[in-house]
Amino acid sequence: MATLGIPQNTIEILRKYDFCFQKKFGQNFLIDPHVLERIVEEAGIGAEDFVLEIGPGIGTMTQYLCESAREVLAVEIDRKLIPVLGETLADYQNVTVLNEDILKLDLGEIAEKYNAGRPVKVVANLPYYITTPIIMELFESHVPLESITVMVQAEVADRMKAKPGTKEYGALSLATAFYAEAEVVGNVPPNCFMPRPKVSSAVVRLNCHKESPVEVHDERLMFRLIRASFNQRRKTLANGISNDTGLPFGREEVVAALEQMELSPMIRGERLSLEEFAKLSNLLTGEGGRKEPIA
Repeated sequence: MATLGIPQNTIEILRKYDFCFQKKFGQNFLIDPHVLERIVEEAGIGAEDFVLEIGPGIGTMTQYLCESAREVLAVEIDRKLIPVLGETLADYQNVTVLNEDILKLDLGEIAEKYNAGRPVKVVANLPYYITTPIIMELFESHVPLESITVMVQAEVADRMKAKPGTKEYGALSLATAFYAEAEVVGNVPPNCFMPRPKVSSAVVRLNCHKESPVEVHDERLMFRLIRASFNQRRKTLANGISNDTGLPFGREEVVAALEQMELSPMIRGERLSLEEFAKLSNLLTGEGGRKEPIA
């Protein structure tokens, strides 16, 4: 099968299968060989690696991954693309295609089955409308991950590496910092895709932490506090947390914890670092853990 990174080859296979782009799946296929080579290079894919690819589309990047990796598992949600992948990947014996929703798969089971439980490298050209849920699922599943190299909307890349006090800083910034170190390794203009998206894109490599960068008694609670703090950005952190019906903390309790940290009771969530959210969570749970279950 001809290399799909070349635009005319992509056009040919799409015409052969009378393929129509599905807006609901956010389909934009890469058509630039240099970008494809760069992604595989930045992901550090080698001959011993197992790669989980999310959203292979017609198999463009999959071909490049198969050339470098020991084995590739490509998870594609659109069943209309499965016969296309059957043709475009026919020359490769080291790839398995699953017609599944990545958000419904047991990722730990995949790591065990395909990589003997060792850390997995994830590579993906993610649909922009579902980028954050997929990345959060990868993080929160606690599946052994070495790295996640993804194509995302440029503004999402900015949010991933944003620092406290900036307008881009939010729950995704904190989650990324907790689970990984984010590095933008390439910027990709719209003309590298078919069809062209209306926004610019970036390739981000998330190098997953082997150990947590902060000490937190209850990770789940900390992220509930973070989400409550950013749900209404204009409110103070104390009001955001105390107004969240799923959290058992009153405003006075939150203010007392902030004062213990020498922070103003009027501070907003966007001002707190990951370390400060971890400390706040620990103070609110106390030595014996939280007093009530989190809904």
